[in-house]
Amino acid sequence: MTLRRHPPVWRDKDGSYRVDLGAEDRALLRELPMQLRQAVAANPKDEAFRRLFPPAYADDPRAEAEYRSLVGQELSESKAQALETLAKTADAKELTQEELDAWLRALNDVRLWLGTVLDVSEDEQDNEPEDPPHILYYVLTWVQSLVIDALSGDG
Repeated sequence: MTLRRHPPVWRDKDGSYRVDLGAEDRALLRELPMQLRQAVAANPKDEAFRRLFPPAYADDPRAEAEYRSLVGQELSESKAQALETLAKTADAKELTQEELDAWLRALNDVRLWLGTVLDVSEDEQDNEPEDPPHILYYVLTWVQSLVIDALSGDG
């Protein structure tokens, strides 16, 4: 048995962030962001993406349209950039804070998308399904928690 000195994602003494994930986890982090980008591009009005781009003014269509015209493109580009950063740096052993921050945003978006497709609810915590899509969701949740811990100094 090998004892780990650090969690799989941690902040090093020099301020950089280290990543020690397995090959399968890294493959997921490379592939899922691109799958999400392709899915959004193929059908941007799909209900599965509503949680990625929730309305700012649900009760006021005019204000919502104005908001989307002002920030919609920037919001989409920011999400796309975070997904691209995650995919490009999935194999990195060292990340900057900006890169790890992008990981956090991208992981959140992938989890929101997958959770919506799987209809994941808080009630499932007591009875977690063990089919591959749900296992994938929980692996992403685990990686996201590692990133949060590292960024907050707990990792």
